[in-house]
Amino acid sequence: MSATLLVVEDEKELRELLRRYLERAGYAVVTTASGAEAVRLLGAGGIDLAVLDLGLPDVDGTEVLREARRGGGSDTAGNGTGGAAGVPVVVLTARSAVEDRIRGLELGADDYVTKPFSPTEVVLRVQAVLNRARGTAGRASAVACYGGGRLCVDQERHRVSVDGEPVDLTPTEWGLLTALASVPGRVYSRYELVNRVRGYEFAGYERTIDSHVKNLRHKLGPAGAQVVETVLGVGYRLGLDRDA
Repeated sequence: MSATLLVVEDEKELRELLRRYLERAGYAVVTTASGAEAVRLLGAGGIDLAVLDLGLPDVDGTEVLREARRGGGSDTAGNGTGGAAGVPVVVLTARSAVEDRIRGLELGADDYVTKPFSPTEVVLRVQAVLNRARGTAGRASAVACYGGGRLCVDQERHRVSVDGEPVDLTPTEWGLLTALASVPGRVYSRYELVNRVRGYEFAGYERTIDSHVKNLRHKLGPAGAQVVETVLGVGYRLGLDRDA
């Protein structure tokens, strides 16, 4: 079933360029130049992913991003990613400074593309984010638990819980956690995680993995740094053993 994308971009030529490329890739596309209209469309539901320009004329794009992360729209995977997880977002902006990219990721963006950009690259990133959002439903029928039931990952239902409490993750955070949990204790470099989570090679994205790990640890609670451990000079590993 084709995903429905929302493109929020105030530059008409860019907006139409993205529409053409995304529709050619098989997606249904809704476009707007208005942040306020984007918020309304997200609240109405039916949006599977947003391509969002942060530099909007009426409403700051970060406000639209917050609205998307609050849970507007449909569950792309149809498997319970959780309303609070919201709509996956690919940020599209001229703000190329590292601080701006980190800020967008901290607010919950799943990927970040700076202008000027290749529309083909945007399509690839959209596809990768949607693939992560759809998850790996059907690949495993059992819930995998770690640390004596402290952390549980339900691949089939695309759900995570810590100490019995559900945790809503973005597609990127889900991808990171499940990659680390696939072999508990194994150290994954940032480069490996980029390729495992993104699904394609993107040199330069490695630095942003740290921001996603920071967000993931925060959501996992006070012991997040013990669940996702840092191995200095190498990368990250899951710090819990898998339950028998």
